[in-house]
Amino acid sequence: MKANKVIVVGAGIGGIATAIRLAVKGFDVEVHEKNEVAGGKMYLIEKDGFRFDAGPSLFTQPDNVEELFSLAGEDIRSYFNYMAVPIACRYFFENGKQLNAYTDQQAFAAEMEHKVGEPKENIVRYLQDAEQVYEKVGTIFLNHSLHLTSTWLHRRVMDAMRTVKLPYLFNTLDGFNRSRLQTPEAVQVFNRFATYNGSNPFSAPGMLSLIPHLEQNQGTFYPHGGLISIPRALVALAEKKGVRFVLNSHVQQIVSDKSKATGIIANGGFIPAAHVISNVDAYYTYKNLLLDETGASKILRSERSSSALIFYWGIKRNFPELHLHNIFFSQSYRDEFYCLFHQKKFHDDPTIYVNISSKMEAGQAPEGKENWFVMVNAPAMVGADWERETAVLRKRVISKLNRMLKADVENDIEVEEVLTPEGIQARTDSYLGSLYGTSSNSKWAAFLRHANFTSRIKGLYFTGGSVHPGGGIPLCLKSAGIVSDLIGNPV
Repeated sequence: MKANKVIVVGAGIGGIATAIRLAVKGFDVEVHEKNEVAGGKMYLIEKDGFRFDAGPSLFTQPDNVEELFSLAGEDIRSYFNYMAVPIACRYFFENGKQLNAYTDQQAFAAEMEHKVGEPKENIVRYLQDAEQVYEKVGTIFLNHSLHLTSTWLHRRVMDAMRTVKLPYLFNTLDGFNRSRLQTPEAVQVFNRFATYNGSNPFSAPGMLSLIPHLEQNQGTFYPHGGLISIPRALVALAEKKGVRFVLNSHVQQIVSDKSKATGIIANGGFIPAAHVISNVDAYYTYKNLLLDETGASKILRSERSSSALIFYWGIKRNFPELHLHNIFFSQSYRDEFYCLFHQKKFHDDPTIYVNISSKMEAGQAPEGKENWFVMVNAPAMVGADWERETAVLRKRVISKLNRMLKADVENDIEVEEVLTPEGIQARTDSYLGSLYGTSSNSKWAAFLRHANFTSRIKGLYFTGGSVHPGGGIPLCLKSAGIVSDLIGNPV
């Protein structure tokens, strides 16, 4: 076995990025993916001229992608291009109010004051505080392992600790927002950011108030070709640097000998490696690849994140009142999240997210038509009748959109595909379809999330959305950097 041989199990965005970083360092990297295409939750559905990004739909912090091309000495423009989007999201409330979340801070503050009556200074102060917390705290703990003593000895940690005031830790995000904002609409907008890691704003800590900084201060972006262009560009870069992708590869086991990872068993054969990196859900890794029931049960002690039920609708006309990202809020956010996390069921009045990439780029839908990615937060639950749940939810979603848009949405649907939590689990091995592994529904959640390594098996590492620092494109890319630093350079 070569001392520099690395196997990555799973070609999600975190796995691909880790492979690039290690290949640039000089490692011999091989990525095994069970599906027919790399990208994990990021893949493409095409039907009758409509194109749908099946997974993530929001692109922030493009510098994480740019860094990979810089490390590889390649011009990103030869692989990938993107543009800034001036409106991060368009919000619709049941009381008839609407507002644009401009990525210009002053414009957003003015919009909030004009449309919902929230004083401009509250919004500016909130976003400035979010920036400070992110720069002093987030940049340390999102880019380094929380499970290494060296992280806590970092020279900036003491400064970070002074920034973390008690309300960030001992207040919920909802409580924090209600203490900083006056109007229910503003509170609901900023509560929404808990869903960025599949959490409940009425349980998750106030520290999540730093998340809006990524979208509102740093900006929202659209990649040309849709979100699928990100994994495609990174796969091309990885292959340029010598990474080998083995698709349709069913990995049955991660093999270790005397507490040292030695390789994998894939498609019935043993493949040796000096280092193994799992880009698969941490629970699945322990239960099915390490055959470690005890380790798997420890992961389940933390509450699972929410999942999603997604309708991909080809719409036969244009809706000028909609933008790239749109949110139709529930009348009662608290009741909705109580249903999702405590009763493990859908609320009668769900919040609906609609993404329409054809608003940004021709070719995403036939001319005069739109491609709607319609997502509702779903509970992580066992034994659901998803055919029944989907039918019931579809009626509720269409009824709500009809009412709030004053339209006949069902009559406008000419193409339809559906993805349930069951389908997410089947494709990505994410237990119960949880999009982010564990939720952040406690003040200790960040510390309970699985580390990027294990002291029990030397040479085994973890990357992706179910481990530190969390889910979503930016954090998965950051996990790749952490793993690359942990492994170091080839011997």
